[in-house]
Amino acid sequence: MAIQDHAKASEYLQRIGYYRLSAYWHPMWKRDPDTGRTIDEFVQGTTFKEATDLYAFDGRLRLLMLDALERIEVSLRTEVALCLGAKDPYAHRSLSNFGRDFARARYRGGATKHREWLNRLDDRAASSKDRFAEHFRTKYPSENMPIWIAVELLDFGPLSHLISGMSNKDLAAVGRSYGGLKPDQVKSWTRALAFTRNVCAHHSRLWNKPLVNQPSLAGNNIPGDLKHIQDRADAGTRLYSIAAVARTMLRSANPRTKWGERFVSHIQTFPDSPRLSIGSAGFPENWMKEPLWASRDS
Repeated sequence: MAIQDHAKASEYLQRIGYYRLSAYWHPMWKRDPDTGRTIDEFVQGTTFKEATDLYAFDGRLRLLMLDALERIEVSLRTEVALCLGAKDPYAHRSLSNFGRDFARARYRGGATKHREWLNRLDDRAASSKDRFAEHFRTKYPSENMPIWIAVELLDFGPLSHLISGMSNKDLAAVGRSYGGLKPDQVKSWTRALAFTRNVCAHHSRLWNKPLVNQPSLAGNNIPGDLKHIQDRADAGTRLYSIAAVARTMLRSANPRTKWGERFVSHIQTFPDSPRLSIGSAGFPENWMKEPLWASRDS
């Protein structure tokens, strides 16, 4: 690896750390032509600046994704509150309002997933320093929070767990607010978005990171603007897939947002290097020309 400015390189390593920065020069390793495994040697021409440029690009990418994920999270909270609240203010406390998955015990003889989720919610309700939570505890000391208040305590992770336990009928109702998503799409997309949010919030590498929780992109019910990635071998496993899912949901959650334009603009700043490619993160050729990324903002 060529290091043009040793003082600046030393500063980067001291400020960022070798291990964190080394993740960004992984694409520049040579690979065994037979096994495809990386070899402990850089491709000829690799520079330290390529790694730091990719690191900076990824930092701005995380902030951009967090912006979209925050809006989707708030939108999903509202949809869940409206759906369950139409049944009963405390519908989230009754297992009868959920599917079989929430009725299962995580361990033999243990509490159901619903009870474990509810216990975590109640702990949060009892300890939250948010003003609305403190006000509720003061005014209604012996009562549980109704769903439209309780959802405000849910981060994306607990929210995705709640959604995963909802009945197909209720999931279909939520999905209609996002262009007619099917129940399995609502569940898998929410889990994938929650995973991505955790990656971004903990300042982990997002660029080219495999998605542990993958959004469902199979079948004939996928939204039309996502069909251009459906048959790709990496569909659902890479950054482009989750960005496309976020874009799809944002168009319903916040129709006038300029997020899609800002995402396209940022990807265009991807470091110019023969050793780096946006295709490795699942971006198809000519992806910017797809209807998904066309501006529909007023």
